Amino acid sequence: MKISVTADVFKLAQVFTISRGSRTEAKVLTVRITDGDYHGWGECVPYARYGETLESVTDQIRDLPANVTRQALLDILPAGAARNAVDCALWDLEAKRAGKRVWELAGLTEPRPEITAYTLSLAEPAEMRAQAEKHAHRPLLKIKLGTADDMARLEAVRKGAPNARIIVDANEGWSAEAYADLAPHLVRLGVSLVEQPLPAGEDEALIGMNRPVPVCADESCHDRASLPKLKGKYDVVNIKLDKTGGLTEALALHDAALAEGYKVMVGCMVGSSLAMAPATLVAQGALVTDLDGPLLLAEDRDMPLLFDEKGVHPPEAALWG
Repeated sequence: MKISVTADVFKLAQVFTISRGSRTEAKVLTVRITDGDYHGWGECVPYARYGETLESVTDQIRDLPANVTRQALLDILPAGAARNAVDCALWDLEAKRAGKRVWELAGLTEPRPEITAYTLSLAEPAEMRAQAEKHAHRPLLKIKLGTADDMARLEAVRKGAPNARIIVDANEGWSAEAYADLAPHLVRLGVSLVEQPLPAGEDEALIGMNRPVPVCADESCHDRASLPKLKGKYDVVNIKLDKTGGLTEALALHDAALAEGYKVMVGCMVGSSLAMAPATLVAQGALVTDLDGPLLLAEDRDMPLLFDEKGVHPPEAALWG
């Protein structure tokens, strides 16, 4: 086999802002694995929050043995972006060799569309209300928060989209006191989920706190090894393939989390349809699906995922899997 990795850039439809900063483009790595006439590919988004760069992840991939298997990959690379792209490329390659779909190889039922959240970028309240009004037809909106002035933003979005289901993502931006103050208002405004209200290293404060709205672990949950540290703090875990290190571990985390009584959310970094494609398999029946990355782009891969009133559809074989 031959493994290659290239850097690709996708322009965003508009500036995307969270509590940690803004961006105007999505920088991704594309891995291609060739074995004779068969080709598999996958995508990852190196994330600075976890100490990853395009260069460091590229080096990890280029150092892999050419004959690496999915099982060996779990031992060679840690959970993260590099392992994700290679794992997903190996799944795609295996499916093409076998003439089957990945969901068949994984022993899953045939995937169906899932309603996905659409993310509203962090901005001033008036701008967020305008965003909400523009997307009020969508059944599920996700609001990026994580500042000291979030109450006004919440009120603005609810006024802009009075009928939409709303989830919020603080991206570790709140203190325990800020979250406790906001919690009753989350209920009042019909928020159905809160993602990562506190920094991952400070989430012990959630133990024993009143959680009137389910709290989801994002930055605090990477793979199955994260689960023991979440007890008493969270109700839901957010599974992202760039955190789990690929589809293999994502499916395992999904089953382990459910077995331990957690609900599951399936999320994404800002990437193309190639990055979302494997995640649609994990998202089947999830409490929340948040695979809107391609909807935030000004351009996408050829043969992109279909998004319609039914949600995000699983990929055609021509794209992945």
